[in-house]
Amino acid sequence: MSETALVPIEQKLVKFYNDEVIAVRTDDGMVYVPIRPVCDNLGITLAGQRERINRDPVLSEAVASVSVTLTQQAREMLCLPLKFIPGWLFGVNANRVKPELRDNVIRYQRECFDVLSEAFLEGRLTANPSFIELLQTNTPAVQAYKVLQELTRLARSQILLEAQVGHQEIRIDDLEKRLESVEDTIGDVDRHVTPDQASQISQAVKAVAMKLSKASGRNEYGGVYGELYRKFGITSYKQLPAAKFDQAMNWLNEWRENIEGDSPF
Repeated sequence: MSETALVPIEQKLVKFYNDEVIAVRTDDGMVYVPIRPVCDNLGITLAGQRERINRDPVLSEAVASVSVTLTQQAREMLCLPLKFIPGWLFGVNANRVKPELRDNVIRYQRECFDVLSEAFLEGRLTANPSFIELLQTNTPAVQAYKVLQELTRLARSQILLEAQVGHQEIRIDDLEKRLESVEDTIGDVDRHVTPDQASQISQAVKAVAMKLSKASGRNEYGGVYGELYRKFGITSYKQLPAAKFDQAMNWLNEWRENIEGDSPF
């Protein structure tokens, strides 16, 4: 640990359920977390954790003294880089703390890293449970959020990989392929059809509507879309769940075949 305290360029107070956790960023981009406030929140002793950190070959090299402002006054505090917080927290035995604190220790082990990292990446300063619940829904906004989150992780991995192998040229094609793979899996069976699948549905609807219009002399597009929406419980063909794409195409194919006996398109 350096004898000279690091001076942060940014400090944030993050609400973690009923607790408050401090995190700071230094001019090299590193995010540090003071150990003492976390120990106080978890009901564990700072002295015991300092000894455990000093015994650990990894944590002992990573720990640093950082100038942290508390109640308008700066003081040097023992801090760990954010990326090492999970390793430190998982060393706390939840079964050895007071029973009333056990659930809180487990909550820190599960969620604290994500909440603190999002505070600096996205500016979100709370661990609002409702937001986590909202991410279980399948709205377009949630899908976009998940894709962007994964894109950020992939881009970071790509940057680190290129730095390791000495590549200077950004390999966008590789990143795009990996992102497509992510988009194909996010949301599981409830994700919406892809733009290409949506186009196929639109063409199938058009083919059915044209044959109906030829027979009736009326514009049948609205009627075909209406039947599609009622059958699958959607308000736009672009909102069709991907898992129902084949079912929708087969249904439209059969409808067309029943009109003229054509082979499927």
